Amino acid sequence: MVLAFCLGVGIAADAFKAALQIPGLLQNVLGEGVLSASFVPVYAELADGKSEEEQRRADAVAGTIASLLALLTAVIVFIGIVAARPLTRLVLPFVADEAFELTVSLVRIMWAGLGFIVLSAWCLGVLNTHRRFFLSYVAPVLWNAAQVVLALVAWARGWSDADIARAAAWGVALGGLLQFLVQVPAVLRVAPGIRPAFQTHLQEVREVGRRFTPAVLGRGVVQVSAFLDLFLAGLLAAGAISGLSIAQILYLLPIGVFAMSVAAADLPELSREQHDPPAVAARIRTGQERVAFYVLFCAVMYIVAGRQIVAFLFQWGDFTADDTTFVWLILAAYSLGLVASAVSRLYQNACFAHGDVSGPARLAALRVAIAAVLGFVLMLQFERFGIVDEQVERLGSIPAWELLPEDVRADESAPQRLGAVGLALGSAVAAWIEYWLLGRRVRGFLVRTRKPPSPVAGLVGAALAAAVVGGGLSWLLWEQPTLVVAPLAVGLAGATYVVVAYRRGAHSAIDLLRTVHLVD
Repeated sequence: MVLAFCLGVGIAADAFKAALQIPGLLQNVLGEGVLSASFVPVYAELADGKSEEEQRRADAVAGTIASLLALLTAVIVFIGIVAARPLTRLVLPFVADEAFELTVSLVRIMWAGLGFIVLSAWCLGVLNTHRRFFLSYVAPVLWNAAQVVLALVAWARGWSDADIARAAAWGVALGGLLQFLVQVPAVLRVAPGIRPAFQTHLQEVREVGRRFTPAVLGRGVVQVSAFLDLFLAGLLAAGAISGLSIAQILYLLPIGVFAMSVAAADLPELSREQHDPPAVAARIRTGQERVAFYVLFCAVMYIVAGRQIVAFLFQWGDFTADDTTFVWLILAAYSLGLVASAVSRLYQNACFAHGDVSGPARLAALRVAIAAVLGFVLMLQFERFGIVDEQVERLGSIPAWELLPEDVRADESAPQRLGAVGLALGSAVAAWIEYWLLGRRVRGFLVRTRKPPSPVAGLVGAALAAAVVGGGLSWLLWEQPTLVVAPLAVGLAGATYVVVAYRRGAHSAIDLLRTVHLVD
């Protein structure tokens, strides 16, 4: 939000978002997802043991994995800094020279700090295994706060867009370090016996290693998806990269807050219950309902009231009304697959706890392929539409099978083209296909158990009621200040959603109302 305020949607914003994606390879390939698939299930079984020997082995495994991660991360960070230029050119071959040089400098600044994010993911795995959840999800606030503070200081000093982007990049590096350091004391309190070690001979360490490679390949596939988005967005009109990135911030928020938190809390328990299929099935059903209850509401609001939400958060400084409409349309397209993406995290964890790492990796590869092919076809069509005075107008003939000329794509004064919306739609379709296939895979090893319900079962009525209220208010108050309309529409729609879900017996609605002491 702050970066959108400072930079808007333009070359510097595109460079920053692209640069953040490139070193994010280290975080995504070696971070939370991989450790969830490889380290946490093994560590959870050991840490749950009662004997002194089991606790000692748990500490040795955790210390060895941390040491190996630190060594591997250090090597990759060094290579990444040295090879920033060819790496950036590989990922963004068509970016303009001005944006390319800025992106290279930002990558070099960010890369080292993001190495600490990998070690933060190890801390998260240890803390979650010991049922300590709060600090692991508060710590990332420091990462974001450091970016915000340094970007605002640079903007207040009247620095250029490029220098503001560099200041934010230093915030990324500093925030990564702070996020790691704040978790270390908590890890040492719950597991005081953990020490740096290289006991690679332990059977449990070898088991982590056996799971690690397919997990890395699986996360690598997901990262390829992010690179493909960057690659394809680099073929679109200026602003596509930053527009996609801003929409992804809102899209990923409910996944991070609800799906990831539930999945992270459930993974150690699923690992402990892996030999009890009915217990695993019950936990999946409960997690599915909890995640769907919150994520479905977010998806509905993003679609029917997304313009007001985006304007409320981002339409400041250089961020224009047309930018708001552009990001809203991308966000709405992404949101069509939001529930599927969120619930898929639970299915993936069920597979990981069962020892199935390669299956989710293959399905992730399929999702990437579908999203890339479908997204490319759709982006060519949507690139022939643009935003003029907050309205969508056709700017070319369709169907279209060729990219726009480079001079048209580079013209920041031209109407914002909508090719990025096509990429988001391709991603949404692919998310539902992955969800369906993962569900089939989970049901395959949950023999003689009841089929998990649809993630939106029992919530359709509540979602429709919320859409009518939120969308109706947004339409009726379209021209009114978004500072008023956005909170009003979301608040009243949220109240309607909870009440209708409660009346229909949704357990998550009942729990929520009990938490705020509105029902007994």
